[in-house]
Amino acid sequence: MNCLNGAILGRSHRAPEPKSKIIELLKLTHKLLKLPDDYRIAIVPGSDTGAVEMAMWSLLGKRGVDFLTWENFGDQWVIDAETQLTLLDSRIIRANYGEIVDLNLVSPSRDTVFVWNGTTSGVRVPNGDWISTDREGITICDATSAIFAYDLPWEKLDATTWSWQKVMGGEAGFGMLILSPRAINRINTFVPPWPIPKLFRLSKKGKFDNAVFEGNTINTVSLLTIEDALDSLRWIEREGGLNSMINRCTSNFEAVENWVNKTEWIEFLSQKLETRSRTSICLSLTASWFIELDEQARWKVVEEFCRLLELENAAYDINTHRAAPPGLRIWGGATVETSDIEALLPWLDWAWDNVSKNIERNEKFYA
Repeated sequence: MNCLNGAILGRSHRAPEPKSKIIELLKLTHKLLKLPDDYRIAIVPGSDTGAVEMAMWSLLGKRGVDFLTWENFGDQWVIDAETQLTLLDSRIIRANYGEIVDLNLVSPSRDTVFVWNGTTSGVRVPNGDWISTDREGITICDATSAIFAYDLPWEKLDATTWSWQKVMGGEAGFGMLILSPRAINRINTFVPPWPIPKLFRLSKKGKFDNAVFEGNTINTVSLLTIEDALDSLRWIEREGGLNSMINRCTSNFEAVENWVNKTEWIEFLSQKLETRSRTSICLSLTASWFIELDEQARWKVVEEFCRLLELENAAYDINTHRAAPPGLRIWGGATVETSDIEALLPWLDWAWDNVSKNIERNEKFYA
């Protein structure tokens, strides 16, 4: 509990001392992510979801928008476009799980909404080269599984969102929003054609609301979660900062990659090496008997696989997201030690051997 020494709990988040903690969190985040000096950062309600929707409601509507999607969370922003922000000139550019869209289709004259690192597909954009430096539109980037795992090209990103529970290993209730000068200019010069709920407002009397980016949060924040996030950021700083976090994620991914390369019954869901996530590592089961099963039976196999691992306290919650094809998902974020990943891998082989034998004796999986 040493991390709570000096914590200011049970106070108003607007009081000077608690507010100083919030400001410290914003400044330390800005420093560790190596943000440009004129980029602004805020804590917002509703985790990463709230941060993305805040950016969409407050920034979109001036131009047409390209929505890029190849996994569940990208699909959620498409749903918002098609059912809520219906006045948008929306273009949906879609790819299947394991693949990525043709990034050459993105128009620099339009706004763009995309997920940098697909948490449910293990597919990420390879880099920011496809985003035009001379673009007329703005980019809204859901980066929740990418922050502190990649060296992001901030000059290409105008509104970037994430939440503390991913690479930082913190609590999930609050989101973070980074805005570039181009995004702030959009707020100052354009009023969206729809009502904006209070929780999504980034302007006040038609102008950018600086207060939200100076520690005056839109809603009441938990000072315990603030202290927890500060503890994570201080750990990142002690470990060597952003580069150290990138190296830890890379090491975790490479441990899984080496195992996949010598294992016959599994492969990455992402089809291309350059688009494979270092953090949300999604894997497909490729044994011929598994592929021949219907989807319901494949999910039963995955559930049995994970059940055996949990009984041995070897792994928890490593099945893929229900929106993805049945398979495995291993978290490789920086708070995970590579030695723990390496200790897990033989257990995966063990579980697969046992599931395979069980299925040979149990025809219900084939029903």
